[in-house]
Amino acid sequence: MEIEFDVKVTSGVLYDYMLYHTYTSPAGLIGAVAGALLVAAYFMGYGILLLIAGAVILAYLPWTLFVKSRQQYLSNPAFKNPLHYKMTEEGVEVSQKGEVQSQKWEDMYRAVSTPKSIILYTSPVNASIFPKKDLGDKAMGVTQIISTHMAPKKVKIRS
Repeated sequence: MEIEFDVKVTSGVLYDYMLYHTYTSPAGLIGAVAGALLVAAYFMGYGILLLIAGAVILAYLPWTLFVKSRQQYLSNPAFKNPLHYKMTEEGVEVSQKGEVQSQKWEDMYRAVSTPKSIILYTSPVNASIFPKKDLGDKAMGVTQIISTHMAPKKVKIRS
């Protein structure tokens, strides 16, 4: 089985990835819980300062990720043009402007999905992002080939 597709990485696609990556990490979860607890403490009668602190903590991370995704999009020339992906029995090949890189399935770290994207991690912090809007009717095929070639414990993709 082989599947080919093009994706365009936008600042919105990067933001979706950064939100997922951050809020599934221990630090992101701790920050969200701490902010929520401070807001809850305000409603239990502990003063306006806790509400302000909680709101700042809850709003800070999404805002900084939004700004960072925009900056990363604008500063990275690779995001100006579509990326062409080819998934084969051996692995995943990505090409752009005649430059080709490939990675074997056994070297893939994990695969997950968000409501907007399928994310194929090539390391704990690096990933290929496949926006579902760009995949269209190939999304099921992409999910199938990933699930076929990666260990089930590494794949957490919801349709």
